[in-house]
Amino acid sequence: MLYSLARPLLFSLDPEAAHDLALSSLKLLERGGIATMLVGKGSARPVKLMGLEFPNALGLAAGLDKNGAYVDALAALGFGFIEIGTVTPRPQPGNPKPRIFRLPEAQALINRLGFNNQGVDNLIANLARTRYRGILGINIGKNFDTPIDRAADDYEYCLAKVYPHASYVTVNVSSPNTKDLRQLQGADELGALAGKLKTEQQRLADAQGRYVPLVLKIAPDLDDAALAAIAKCLLKHKLDGVIATNTTISRDGVAGLRHAGEGGGLSGMPLRERSTDVIRKLAPLLEGRIPIIGVGGITSAADARDKITAGASLVQIYTGFIYHGPQLIGEILRALCTPRP
Repeated sequence: MLYSLARPLLFSLDPEAAHDLALSSLKLLERGGIATMLVGKGSARPVKLMGLEFPNALGLAAGLDKNGAYVDALAALGFGFIEIGTVTPRPQPGNPKPRIFRLPEAQALINRLGFNNQGVDNLIANLARTRYRGILGINIGKNFDTPIDRAADDYEYCLAKVYPHASYVTVNVSSPNTKDLRQLQGADELGALAGKLKTEQQRLADAQGRYVPLVLKIAPDLDDAALAAIAKCLLKHKLDGVIATNTTISRDGVAGLRHAGEGGGLSGMPLRERSTDVIRKLAPLLEGRIPIIGVGGITSAADARDKITAGASLVQIYTGFIYHGPQLIGEILRALCTPRP
């Protein structure tokens, strides 16, 4: 109810200004002990995955809290896990503004943010002030000016930095907003990157006495051959999980709408079927050996259940959360605990 009243105000603002206002307000509500009241009563069914026990199957996707500054406030809403980032080795401003566009008729967003963040050291400093002790994913990327043939160095650096603070680490090679980044999904490039990061993961695990799972986030714009090649690489290098999917460069479902021609990644309802189809195709390729986290176009409890049915073990929300607010969390949690009729 509270969010339905606040949304017209938020949607009257520039999307980035609304984002900052919403998160700042949520932090104040959390400090006042009110944030938990926004969700409505939900149920919890724990999920054991990647050596971790998730309190429930619903998480927050990366991108909403890039710098780890609002973890406590977001956790108060009842998510089973929080993913922060994408973070890069050095701070970077991202692409020029405006760079986020609402398409409300389609419950969609287009963004071309470009990994805007304050750098990995700032994220770690923010986490030092966080009380949250639940499942925390940290999503890592490369700086925009790092040549693609040196990208693995950026990922390796970030992995070592965030490793002590993360429950799992996500390798983001699928954003459409960093030049040439999606080349890293190619078979040869991905194999080289995965091999280097798995070696570093094992070194860190041996040194710190703690194994932190390594997860790959992929694009929805992959053909069947590319998906098969990625699955083969994941199995060969024994990655711990895969997130399907990031935003799409397709404009299916939004043609003719205001802002549909803007460059960037499209998220929200128009991505739903494309993302679910990737999960459905990927699941048998992974032979049940590598779990899938489903994200993309979840705007209802039914959407979340469809992702699980397609082969995901966990789900994440982002754009649906922006359009529907905290009540979507409770609706999804209740649905995931209720057997299908």
